[in-house]
Amino acid sequence: MQHLYSPWRSAYLQEKKQDCECIFCHLSSVEVGQEWVFYKDEICYGVMNAYPYNPAHFMIIPHKHIDSPHLLSESEWLHLSGKVLCGIEMLYEFGAEGINTGINIKQAGGAGIPNHLHWHLVPRFQRDTNFMTSIAEGRIYGCDFEEIFNTIQELSRKYF
Repeated sequence: MQHLYSPWRSAYLQEKKQDCECIFCHLSSVEVGQEWVFYKDEICYGVMNAYPYNPAHFMIIPHKHIDSPHLLSESEWLHLSGKVLCGIEMLYEFGAEGINTGINIKQAGGAGIPNHLHWHLVPRFQRDTNFMTSIAEGRIYGCDFEEIFNTIQELSRKYF
């Protein structure tokens, strides 16, 4: 068994369970700047992924507690999609050389939190795959999470 040092996870492990069953509903109620939420409007919000695949991996999440995009109104879907486009532009300025986006719909679709729709934006970099990923089946997050959050929050003021 491999063990990777991940000190930023200690806060999560020591955290008391939220009264709310859905973490995304909880995050919907917090202020911008708290708990990694960097943007918020009347329909959706942006939040950093707490366990990112790459630096600056974030999500756009509707406030509505729904599990599939077909439950959004057309105007809500267009709004959410527009924010994803803003996020793509923002990640290019951040330095991404490519981007993966996606929605995993429901548990069978691979969603880690299947009851609340969320859209991932994962920046990719030419050199983000190294021997750890290729050979050791592990990933290294080589950046300061809080510093990345501050950068993304600042960029969101320009793009969102």
